[in-house]
This record gives sequence, C-alpha cells and structure tokens, in this order.
Amino acid sequence: MATIKVRQNGSLLVEGDDVTLIDWNGNPYPLAKRPFALCRCGHSTKKPFCDGSHSRMGFAAAEAALGPDAADKPAV
Repeated sequence: MATIKVRQNGSLLVEGDDVTLIDWNGNPYPLAKRPFALCRCGHSTKKPFCDGSHSRMGFAAAEAALGPDAADKPAV
C-alpha cells in the first residue's frame, strides 16, 4: 500500500514499496530511495523530486484536508 503525506508548507512524502512514478511519456523514474518526496512549490532543481527549496523560498501551502462538516478554509 502507498501513502502520500502532504507536509505543511513542504513536499509530498510518498511512502510504500509498491509505488512507481511515471513521467508524461509513460517512462518510470528511477527511485534512488524510499520514501521519496515530490516537489509542490515549483522551485526544486530536481523536479519532480523535492530538494528543500520550499524552505528557502518561503513556500506557504493553501490547502488542508477538511472533514465533510468543516468550513472551507485554507491551511494555517
């Protein structure tokens, strides 16, 4: 089973041994280690992987997982 954790103001942490990351041409990316982190700030020099640029750039995420009864509001 794979798990993707959204890190507050950071990357997407992908955990699990049964994960394959595929590019837009259908080619698999070589995964040097597991778990691995995917960039979501857009500033990584190793895209699609995270290189920690989000912390230097001051990336602030606007989303959070909200329950069905929660008000629609951005992450804090």
